Amino acid sequence: MLQFMQMRNTITVRLPDDLAEWLDTASKTAGVPRGRIVRDQLQLARKREKQPFLRLAGSIDGPRDLSSRKGFSKP
Repeated sequence: MLQFMQMRNTITVRLPDDLAEWLDTASKTAGVPRGRIVRDQLQLARKREKQPFLRLAGSIDGPRDLSSRKGFSKP
């Protein structure tokens, strides 16, 4: 049984030309409406919000092996 969500909320967003072109291209390439791409990206943003620690993964500089820090190095 298919269930369809009833869309009740509409927003207007002003996009810079480059972002609007990207959205049009992505829409045509994927064969889906622009609104669906926007909704999908909002859903992804919401999921990321629930796992804020993953936002930092791979973004911290430092030694790969913490034991190489002064006072923790191997003899």
